[in-house]
Amino acid sequence: MHHRQRILLPIIFIFQLAFNLSISAGNWPTWRGPSGNGIAQEETAPLHWSTEKNVQWKTALPGPGNSSPVVWGDRVFITSSQDKGKRRSLVCFHRKNGKLLWQKDVRYERTETTHKTNPQCSASPTINGDVVAVHYGSAGSHAYDLNGKLLWKRTDLGTIDHIWGYSSSPVPYRNTFIQYVGPGTKVSIVALDSKTGKTIWQRQLPDAEAKKPDQFLGAWGTPLLRKNRTRDELILGLPKKILSIDPATGEDQWNCTGLGPLVYTNPLASGDKVFAMSGYHGAAIGVKVPAGVSGDITSKRIWTSQKKPPQRIGSGIAVDQHIYILNEPGIATCIRMENGEEVWKERVGKGNSWGSMSLVANRIYVTNTLGQTLVLAPSPKFKLLATNPLEEMTRGSPAFSDGKVFIRTYKHLWCIGE
Repeated sequence: MHHRQRILLPIIFIFQLAFNLSISAGNWPTWRGPSGNGIAQEETAPLHWSTEKNVQWKTALPGPGNSSPVVWGDRVFITSSQDKGKRRSLVCFHRKNGKLLWQKDVRYERTETTHKTNPQCSASPTINGDVVAVHYGSAGSHAYDLNGKLLWKRTDLGTIDHIWGYSSSPVPYRNTFIQYVGPGTKVSIVALDSKTGKTIWQRQLPDAEAKKPDQFLGAWGTPLLRKNRTRDELILGLPKKILSIDPATGEDQWNCTGLGPLVYTNPLASGDKVFAMSGYHGAAIGVKVPAGVSGDITSKRIWTSQKKPPQRIGSGIAVDQHIYILNEPGIATCIRMENGEEVWKERVGKGNSWGSMSLVANRIYVTNTLGQTLVLAPSPKFKLLATNPLEEMTRGSPAFSDGKVFIRTYKHLWCIGE
């Protein structure tokens, strides 16, 4: 190899790496963003908008759903439910103008119970490289390439029978999608090969199973993937406990008891601490998780909420020694990580909220059910920065990409940008 070639190859490699990073920087490949915890790398986002101001485009959706959009390159993906859940769709739009690029439907004729506030297709799409995967509850998991070609489907993962339906989205990990299949009378978690759909590992979660579909017991959150020093951990908020498993094998790592029987939110993590919050007035807990720890670490709990908390559905964020969350009644709360004490709580916006928070450009964004996106300062001193109305029902959460905000309502997909 010539000396000039030896110099050029590292330069080409560095350029290619920079190019790849620049492409991925604006992607929002999963619900809760690239890191899965609501904390974005985006440096810009509009602060103010309305039904007319700063609207780049809006496009009609084929049906309702509680899922959230994901963004990859020049494409925006969303799931949607029609025919009372018997038709479940993955819809792809062009991010520049909202033009429909393709729609792929799945028929499921069996009656699948859910609550009227939770239409089927409440799980968000997830992208792993050039594969986009969706989970349709009892209708199974389906994967497509970015042009809408079906790559594989798995309709044998088990039915979900719970009176309030399902909502957990796939988690991308290495060459797999990891899917929590629940709640209901049969609950499991499975890792599927992202290219073929073949099972890499699967395990039942009997402690999370309800005795009957109408029992007030279950979990609806999406597992949190994080690195704890040298080890990857997949953390699940389950009835009565937090469970961490090895995302490569599905084997147990550690667990901590103290949650209530109903868990809707995602776990949160910061440094060596993990936090989880129950719904239906159940406890919130914080636990210290040393690197490499195993087994029951309930003794390492650092706090448990003492007061009867409000209903929690949307997930919060953990940043700078504080946890922020917008509870279902519409009360925003700041909680001190070290001891669980409330620093402040304030009503924001009108109505209630199922939305999960995102930290973008050092501002907290969260959308309530009336379509108001509330912007808060991430500060131990309460400060509401903006209230941005779209005046349409939504129970999803925004996606952020290259200075744009993508919001799914029951009627439209909106693109907001200055």
